[in-house]
Amino acid sequence: MKLDAIEVITLFVDDIDKAKAFYQTVFTPEIVYEDEVSAVLKFSGTMINLLKSTEAPGLVAPSIVAKSSSGSRVLLTIKVDDTDATCTELRRRGVTLLNGPIDRPWGRRTAAFADPSGHVWEIAQEIT
Repeated sequence: MKLDAIEVITLFVDDIDKAKAFYQTVFTPEIVYEDEVSAVLKFSGTMINLLKSTEAPGLVAPSIVAKSSSGSRVLLTIKVDDTDATCTELRRRGVTLLNGPIDRPWGRRTAAFADPSGHVWEIAQEIT
């Protein structure tokens, strides 16, 4: 059995319209599917499914869906060529950074920001 191709990452969101607007503004992805409780966005070879959190229990039962106020439980990283330039563009698009740009000891220059439901995204540039 080979489990090495991530096809879809589902993010549980509090407000589908607000989440969709945020992702369209920040990432400008192709929308491959949407309805009143979800939006599937294409990012190169991976898709992000924004799913209204009220619809999530059936997918994760018997586990529970954590509230967005519980704190960060995931960090999604996107490789970029220039962290500083990307931060400038993110700020221009109305994004508030949580941290960065910071040179990390593992050889990356990173910055992080959160979507409206608290999912944290990191941009990372390889440094030499």
